[in-house]
Amino acid sequence: MQKARIKIASSNIDRVNEVCNYIKDIAEKTGVEMRGPIPLPTKKLKVTTRKTPCGNGTATWERYEMRIHKRLVDLGIDERALRLVMRVPIPEGLNIEIEMIEV
Repeated sequence: MQKARIKIASSNIDRVNEVCNYIKDIAEKTGVEMRGPIPLPTKKLKVTTRKTPCGNGTATWERYEMRIHKRLVDLGIDERALRLVMRVPIPEGLNIEIEMIEV
């Protein structure tokens, strides 16, 4: 039996949850087996810079952080369900990978 493993990643958690809900609705309509969305660890990208560009003055720092949220969804393969998943509107800035795995 085959399954589709869908990996979703974005810096905007609302977009990630929105796409997960679309996929969940498709699974309910077509009646395929679904596991997930499984939250994966959030990757935090941190950058620290000096506030003053010249280096004079007090040592004050700016701290920036970007969080990458990830979800994993396993879907049982059904040709109709897979075709609907391919048509899910993907917002800008969202990365989605669909991988076929053998179970």
